[in-house]
Amino acid sequence: MFKIFQRTVYRTTTHVPLELGPIMDSETFEKSRLYQLDKSAFSFWSGLYSEIEGTVILLCGGIPFLWSVSGDISARAGFGPEYEIVQSLVFLLLATLFSAVTGLPWSLYNTFVIEEKHGFNQQTLGFFFKDAIKKFIVTQCILLPVTSLLLYIIKIGGDYFFIYAWLFTLVVSLVLVTIYADYIAPLFDKFIPLPEGELKQQIEEMAKNIDFPLTKVYVVEGSKRSSHSNAYFYGFFKNKRIVLFDTLLEDYSALNKERPEEPGSENQVAGGDGEDAEAKAKAKNKKQGCKNEEVLAVLGHELGHWKLGHTIKNIVISQMNSFLCFFLFAVLIGQKELFAAFGFYDTQPTLIGLLIIFQFIFSPYNEVLSFCLTVLSRRFEFQADAFAKDLGKATDLYSALIKLNKDNLGFPVSDWLFSMWHYSHPPLLERLQALKQSKQD
Repeated sequence: MFKIFQRTVYRTTTHVPLELGPIMDSETFEKSRLYQLDKSAFSFWSGLYSEIEGTVILLCGGIPFLWSVSGDISARAGFGPEYEIVQSLVFLLLATLFSAVTGLPWSLYNTFVIEEKHGFNQQTLGFFFKDAIKKFIVTQCILLPVTSLLLYIIKIGGDYFFIYAWLFTLVVSLVLVTIYADYIAPLFDKFIPLPEGELKQQIEEMAKNIDFPLTKVYVVEGSKRSSHSNAYFYGFFKNKRIVLFDTLLEDYSALNKERPEEPGSENQVAGGDGEDAEAKAKAKNKKQGCKNEEVLAVLGHELGHWKLGHTIKNIVISQMNSFLCFFLFAVLIGQKELFAAFGFYDTQPTLIGLLIIFQFIFSPYNEVLSFCLTVLSRRFEFQADAFAKDLGKATDLYSALIKLNKDNLGFPVSDWLFSMWHYSHPPLLERLQALKQSKQD
């Protein structure tokens, strides 16, 4: 319902509101409005399809059917019904393959129609399929071994298996966070060290001033995939790295290097109309990304999350929720009625129990939890902005937020109910207002 409210905002807000006049021109406003309209329509239809698909699968007994097929395949490979974990892995492989195939048309449409239409897609069709296959293989290489060990722990864990299962998933999540950027992400994107220069020196100096244990700064070539921009840090203890998307950096973005110059701009005569024409040409051909000072302000915000303990708090909340879910799973797994409701009358496979309880039984709880985490995330974002202000970067962060909103065609007007429920980041105007107050101070 909230999405309908927001779509109404997209359709009816056709002119730049007065309070946005100083920060957004009408052309950019209209581009972002049309982009968000297309995205909201796509979200509605893809979501509707997902709901219909899930309902049909449940009503037609798709889950027990796929489990039966998995058993037949396992039997042909010499594994009887007593090898439940093997059958579970076959089931998981088939289920994820089905999901990948049915989701492929939607992914293609989103990438090559919507993102392409609005100037964000940088992929070729060959790159897209190569990327999709690689993602599927890497996912299986992680998912299947982890699932098999989890099922084994649940099987042998006795009455307190939920404690061991939770500890196992905790270790796995920490390991994945640690190795992702070093070993997994480079399989898809090229990571290069940020070249020596003023920007790197300033980043290292800022990290030193706040005691951030920085070891390396990377630039990832995100521009070969999309023109959206991002930045993040990762690592534990004294080994932390910063990753900057090249689309965030005005001086390093491949998109800026490929951008053609305005015809005749080099031949303009200084003074008078020549200066006006040159100014207009530069404005029209404005580069994507942020200046070094603005990049530092964005990083100041990101490092604020670390300094203020937001990362640790999120991990603690996630693990508390994980422990609670495994505990409730231990309470509910013995209820045969749950399995019977999904077509499993004679057997109660552990993997199916995980699927039923975590995906279906916990669904209302997950929605409430998601809303609470969204509220908390918005609070963290304001605090990180305030941290960047304390570093003296309010003005640069202010201009960076405007640039990033423009580069990513973010629509700055939102329905308050939709924003409250869905936006993990505060609306642009609210963030700018807080920064503007600091600038005036």
